[in-house]
Amino acid sequence: MSSAHDIPMAKNTTKEPKEPGRPSSYRDEYAEQARKLCLLGYTDIELAEFFSVCEKTINNWKTDFPEFLQSITCGKAIADAEVADGLYQRARGYSHPDVHVSSYEGCITITPITKHYPPDTPAASLWLRNRQSKKWRKEPDGFDEDVPVAPVKIVVEVKDARAPDART
Repeated sequence: MSSAHDIPMAKNTTKEPKEPGRPSSYRDEYAEQARKLCLLGYTDIELAEFFSVCEKTINNWKTDFPEFLQSITCGKAIADAEVADGLYQRARGYSHPDVHVSSYEGCITITPITKHYPPDTPAASLWLRNRQSKKWRKEPDGFDEDVPVAPVKIVVEVKDARAPDART
């Protein structure tokens, strides 16, 4: 007589209703809140802390509530795009309109100006290393950390320029 352990069972790919158990603590308004938090740069772990649940619960909510997954995905994508744009602008340098407010003898003057920010070398380096890593990596071709570098012998000869025989 065979037992249930002897017979391989095919996985059920249709989603059946869950067995009764503890109801989910998820609420519909969590989707919008999660989107806003992701715009602020929250990770899944930080979302779990905010909602007072574990990270596994956040992952379950993503599976069980498609609107929750969509809101997190959207929030993270927008935040990442805005940071990438900011890094790009900083790497290239940029200008923007501003105003200068001054006061002279009780008269306030507001003057429109344009502020200029020069390109930022570390931002450009980071951008290029991430976007074109083969061309802009830090390590030169053929560099292997496991292979010891051969020592170089440098000989320095110091002569006293004041000595008569040193002028030859």
